[in-house]
Amino acid sequence: MTRAGYHRGAVHRGEALATKQEKMELLGGVPFLSDLSKRDLNKVLDITKPTVHTEGAEVMTEGRGGVGFHLITDGKAKVQRSGRTVATLRPGEFFGEMALVDDGPRSASVLADTDLTTLVISKWEFRPLVKSHPELAWKLIEHLVVRLREEQTGRDLLVC
Repeated sequence: MTRAGYHRGAVHRGEALATKQEKMELLGGVPFLSDLSKRDLNKVLDITKPTVHTEGAEVMTEGRGGVGFHLITDGKAKVQRSGRTVATLRPGEFFGEMALVDDGPRSASVLADTDLTTLVISKWEFRPLVKSHPELAWKLIEHLVVRLREEQTGRDLLVC
């Protein structure tokens, strides 16, 4: 985990993702996906939906429910709590993984600071993958527990 509680995956050069290999590298940099084989990462890539958000668009809204996880592939996003910017996210960073587990309200808003492209995984696509790969569920649980412990110790942690 990195500053302000957002998560950094694989380092990306900043230009638009052109290849499947680059997307696979970014997915492999996500802590709860990092132990998956190349074949299984390919299955994860198959359930992602590339989504483009124009500059200024609200990707998620604090207090509202969410349906999925976003991995930034291009552009920048700002994370806001109570209207205050608490982090800037870049390619390889992600948010919304808690929505893969429950329907609880988002604890922050995320806005496209520039034109922004994310790979989105919805919970209804993620659940069948977890059923066929129970180790993935365990990795996600471990990741969420780390976030909970950091929240309890008072670190400024982004929980979407």
